[in-house]
Amino acid sequence: MADEVLFDFLHMEMVSHVYKEQRSSKGELDSKDRAVCVSILEGMGFRVGQGLIERMTRDSPSFKDELDMMKFICKDFWTQVFRKQIDNLRTNHQGTYVLQDNKFVLLTQLSSGKQYLEEAPKYLAYSCGLVRGALSNLGLESVVTAEVSLMPSCESCNIA
Repeated sequence: MADEVLFDFLHMEMVSHVYKEQRSSKGELDSKDRAVCVSILEGMGFRVGQGLIERMTRDSPSFKDELDMMKFICKDFWTQVFRKQIDNLRTNHQGTYVLQDNKFVLLTQLSSGKQYLEEAPKYLAYSCGLVRGALSNLGLESVVTAEVSLMPSCESCNIA
């Protein structure tokens, strides 16, 4: 329990720090500045995702296909990072995967309505980087995006 709270606080402070640093040099943030902040957070997550997946798969046999990799991300990796499995994994069997978390840990502290919907992307960038870094280290180059239509539900779309 304590480690979950610490991770939540660390994540909130990372987001706050990146946005504060960008704001201090420019004053008010425009969409380009926000994109830079999201990119910085995604890069941080990418490196951490690479390290985590390397440690988690050190003694595991290699995966037979992309679907096995995604199942590992949904069950083992997500559980290790967020203490729960992904609620739903969908695919079109052409390289597109949609991971759905109906109660995403990093969004539950914000709100359960649409009030903070526009703030959600900055709290998802690090997680997108985690998944992209993990997939990259498994040999799967991907584009990871996150969509939020209702808080705290989140969908990540992974395109190989």
